[in-house]
Amino acid sequence: MGASPVPSTRVAASPAAGEAAGAEIGIVKRRAPTLYAIIAIKLIKGLSFVILATTMYTLSDNDLPYEYQNLLHHLRLNPERRFWSDLAIQVGNLTEKRVVLAAAGTLVYSLFSLVEAIGLMFRIRWIGWMTIGESAFFIPIEIYELTKPHEPGRSGHPLVLLVILGINVLIVWYLYQNRNRLFRHHHHED
Repeated sequence: MGASPVPSTRVAASPAAGEAAGAEIGIVKRRAPTLYAIIAIKLIKGLSFVILATTMYTLSDNDLPYEYQNLLHHLRLNPERRFWSDLAIQVGNLTEKRVVLAAAGTLVYSLFSLVEAIGLMFRIRWIGWMTIGESAFFIPIEIYELTKPHEPGRSGHPLVLLVILGINVLIVWYLYQNRNRLFRHHHHED
């Protein structure tokens, strides 16, 4: 997780592998455990949103208030609590068109995280910058949410917001500090 750039190691291609000696030089990338953790976070986030979008779409033509009450009963949650009853009112106001649009938006958003994860796996420079930008975008929003006075019925526990803020700050800091080491342009020598 150090900030000092560590160059990639250059290794000559093996003649035994069917290539002539002195052919192209391959690049062996150094291990980056923090990058692997960021990739895992992005994959989990992206796949979670794909599952959420798919679930929303499959439930869009159902009787949502009934499904919501059934879910509360199955999870053994008290539907009389204010939070759950307020949420029941919101669920009752949903139309099939709104749910399908929300599912489509959620699916598009999930693609950002999946593209980031795959791009980071291949250490694509512009994906690194996109990940920095996407993570940095949410930092002021999370700070605002943490600093505004607690309101009844407000969603998001401050501890959860603080963890998400910490993860986003870590992602921005790590990728920016290590951008040259992680996302070096690889030119082939003639």
